[in-house]
Amino acid sequence: MRFLLSLLALTASSFAAETLPLWKGDAPEGDGKFSDSSKAKLTVHLPEKPNGAAIVICPGGGYGGLVTKGEGHGIAAWLNAHGIAGIVLEYRLPAGRPYVPLLDAQQAIRTVRANAAQWKIDPKKVGIIGFSAGGHLASTATVHFETIETRAPDAITSQSSRPDFSILIYPVISMDEGVHRGSKKNLMGETPAAGLSDYFSTQRHVKAGTPPAFLAHAIDDKVVGIENSRMFYEAQKKAGLPARLIELPNGGHGLNGYKGPSWDKWQVESLLWLKEIKVLE
Repeated sequence: MRFLLSLLALTASSFAAETLPLWKGDAPEGDGKFSDSSKAKLTVHLPEKPNGAAIVICPGGGYGGLVTKGEGHGIAAWLNAHGIAGIVLEYRLPAGRPYVPLLDAQQAIRTVRANAAQWKIDPKKVGIIGFSAGGHLASTATVHFETIETRAPDAITSQSSRPDFSILIYPVISMDEGVHRGSKKNLMGETPAAGLSDYFSTQRHVKAGTPPAFLAHAIDDKVVGIENSRMFYEAQKKAGLPARLIELPNGGHGLNGYKGPSWDKWQVESLLWLKEIKVLE
């Protein structure tokens, strides 16, 4: 009964969602090529009582699919219940085109800022959250926010793609140490080009100007080892950033199917952290 009431409260907390195409026309692939962008879209969930914060949501799926329910629209409903706009990103799957998801994440952040006034969002409180491979994408957008898209600027592309903060839940981080092989293969292909593994091992690119990150990971995760989160957290602390890592006692990958004490724990702690870094009051 308690779960049902909570679910009803989350559902009632947001207005009807609006789905928008991410790109106008064909989308860049990062190497001077452009391709069909019809599969890249945003679903905008706005809260009834906005507090100005917004978070782009990157579902997981090993870069071979998208878990848009539990790691997408369900997260948006939870954010809306706390006054935060939740923007679900259905990014293009790479199929060996490694920069495509990053380009989509950058465009999503810029789109939120371009629509900040209309959506009642503070453009200085735009973050990104990701799960599993979506966590890798969110971490990539966190460390590589200088655009690699060469199209002429417009109202959207002229916006900053730097997230103000990131939330990484059981994320893939490294593309060499303890790597999730399925994510690596889907992102970079069977034989990655020189330098790609380093570029996408995001713990190596944290620096003083990197946005701060909150991370949560179960110690019994057998799919994506907790060392991924520990590496990114240690890099953030070394850079002097207000990072937080919550090591959850159990739940495995997916935290018991998005429910239970470990799932609840990261949600509570992430909201407290957002207050600590002044995103929430």
